[in-house]
Amino acid sequence: MKKILISSFDMEVGGVERSLISMLNNFDYDQFDVDLFLYSQSGDFLELLPGDVKLLDEINEYKTVRQSIKAIFKQGLWFLGFARLLAKIRTLFYGNEENGYMQTQLIWQYCLPLFPSRAKEYDIAISYLWPHHYVAKKVNAKVKVAWIHTDYSAIATDIEADLSIWKEFDYIVSISSDCSKTFVEKYPMLQDKLLVVENITAPDFITKMSMEKLDDDMFVKDDFNLLSVGRLCHPKAIDKAIKALHIVHQNGFKNIKWFVIGDGPDRKMLEQLISQYNLTKSFILLGKINNPYPYMKVCDLYVQPSRYEGKAVAVTEAKILSKPILITNYPTAKSQITSGTDGVICGNSIEDLAESIIELHQNKKLQNSLSQYCSIQDYGNSNELKKLYSMINPDI
Repeated sequence: MKKILISSFDMEVGGVERSLISMLNNFDYDQFDVDLFLYSQSGDFLELLPGDVKLLDEINEYKTVRQSIKAIFKQGLWFLGFARLLAKIRTLFYGNEENGYMQTQLIWQYCLPLFPSRAKEYDIAISYLWPHHYVAKKVNAKVKVAWIHTDYSAIATDIEADLSIWKEFDYIVSISSDCSKTFVEKYPMLQDKLLVVENITAPDFITKMSMEKLDDDMFVKDDFNLLSVGRLCHPKAIDKAIKALHIVHQNGFKNIKWFVIGDGPDRKMLEQLISQYNLTKSFILLGKINNPYPYMKVCDLYVQPSRYEGKAVAVTEAKILSKPILITNYPTAKSQITSGTDGVICGNSIEDLAESIIELHQNKKLQNSLSQYCSIQDYGNSNELKKLYSMINPDI
């Protein structure tokens, strides 16, 4: 029985976490003994972990990477507190105070020497979420794999510091060919380590979950209801969505409403923007919802307005539920949608987004065509896991 370790931060509601749950629910547990190490044992998706997975005990030092410096000092973790202060000071010194990626990178760089190592040896260790320092430096494994879920060309980090971590891995798994392409543009020297393993989808599970009855009838029949699912953060571009809906309403389409499932650091800013554009009854932040699929099933159009993505999990889920889909032309968009066939890709500007929403609203024939195409596709892809297994057993 081969021993596998998978690490991530937590099981809060999000695309990366949903893709991890899908992968774990499709694993071959007859061949592999899987340990899961979460830096924080929190999140509503914890209850979805399969019983075959062994959830390792939390280690408090790792949990601190997303805690405030004040909270760390209150716990008496003085050295970690000072390491975090140093990371913050250096971020400010270099004028990168708005760059969360750079600060996160520095936090791991300065705190890692103070974090404990994992004693057990594994056949393969998978770091499922960036930063990848834990598996790179604190885990003993015959094969090490780092997973990438986003467009790295859009992330500002210290490349030299990055390479000191990437070099520790035997494989770097990307979730799409376009995701690989943008990664290689930034790190051409790592091309030979790259392997594409698409997010594992679970069509039967998603379809079953979509049958759950909604508590209220918020999607009014006479309205044209848009839905987006994702964290309320800069990459997801919900701020652009609000401004686009304002333009849509200015063009006389007041019956178009936009619902967003998710939470995150931009919520307060987005609420202010919604109020500023007088959209409190038309642009609705639903917050964190464990099961987004009933909402996805009944919406009229699924929209992904992102600035950048690796391969948006929610877009594939919308395909499984045969929804018309609109996404912006972020760098990896064409790896997920063939425009005019299984969805529509529009320009990145707010005006482009608004115009495409109006066009789709008025073109019922196109809506039906997109839905019909998706309804006859097979989106199951559990065979993708064979690529992962082959890293351990080349004969599989």
